[in-house]
Amino acid sequence: MKEFWSSRIQYMIPYTPGEQPKDRSFIKLNTNENPYPPSERALAAAKAALGENLRLYPDPEAAALRQALASYHGVAANQIFVGNGSDEVLAFCFQAFFGPEQPVCFPDVTYSFYPVYAALFRAPYREVPLNEDFTVPVDDFLREGGVVLPNPNAPTGIALPLREVERLAGGNPKAVVIIDEAYVDFGAQTALPLLGRFPNLLVVRTMSKSRSLAGMRIGYAVGSADLIAGLDCVKNSFNSYTMDRVALAAALGSVEDEDYFQRIRRKIMETREQTARKLANLGFSVCPSQANFLFVCHRAFRGKALLDGLREQGILVRWWDKPRIRDWLRITIGTEEEMDALVAALAQLTGRKG
Repeated sequence: MKEFWSSRIQYMIPYTPGEQPKDRSFIKLNTNENPYPPSERALAAAKAALGENLRLYPDPEAAALRQALASYHGVAANQIFVGNGSDEVLAFCFQAFFGPEQPVCFPDVTYSFYPVYAALFRAPYREVPLNEDFTVPVDDFLREGGVVLPNPNAPTGIALPLREVERLAGGNPKAVVIIDEAYVDFGAQTALPLLGRFPNLLVVRTMSKSRSLAGMRIGYAVGSADLIAGLDCVKNSFNSYTMDRVALAAALGSVEDEDYFQRIRRKIMETREQTARKLANLGFSVCPSQANFLFVCHRAFRGKALLDGLREQGILVRWWDKPRIRDWLRITIGTEEEMDALVAALAQLTGRKG
């Protein structure tokens, strides 16, 4: 085994995505997908792109989408980079800005793709322990090195206020500070207003969560023209056509449908708060979330036991076999009906009434 593998990957442990079941129907609260469909404008745009032009390559510069996102966020088009999901954008970031000469740090409890990227691209990294309550110890990140931080963090859902993100960017002026805003649309403060003051700051976004386009794989970054040029350099040294015509069209349609975007994200936030209160009434500790998920534990029950019990009742949630979070579950916010089913199942498992 591994006879012909590069030494770079022989001992790697790759990222494990959330389960995508194929054998039965589940209430799927394990992968932070949006429970509501994409906007009609996004769907119509995607359908319109399904024509004979699929024989042609898409625009390698994604000019129309970059301009639309630039207008939406109030920046120049050369400050926008788009890619095949935010995972690809983040992978390009690790290649462009971190490596043997530039180490990077991120929390010890965070998105588990980060250490995989660091190992793959041979970037020395440091995992900074979160505080006991899972908040970010900002001072421990101020060491003149690269930083990658989700805000809100995953899987905790806890967000840093903008003033703390400002400290991160200002405290590491000679390295790139990446704020991964995959979940920012669900109540946290975006770092975009800081871009004009910090040329080392890069904000990464996705359309998978708040815009219901996980199946299209659309991510983007916003930052200084210099950082975006670095990402373009990596992309065009790898694959000039990372986004297909249908995804580009769907993304553009979604950006143009602001009313639907606002309505759906507010609905998910309302359901999140209702569910958090119900779980607290069942005896769960619930992290204060500003994402489209909740991070919870129960002092009387092991996390794995609750995970298995929910699965037996047809409900999937996310669990990690890691020391600090072994008894915690991450629960995606679904529809009100799905969350009611979750609460009822947990009430049965814990012997409590909601």
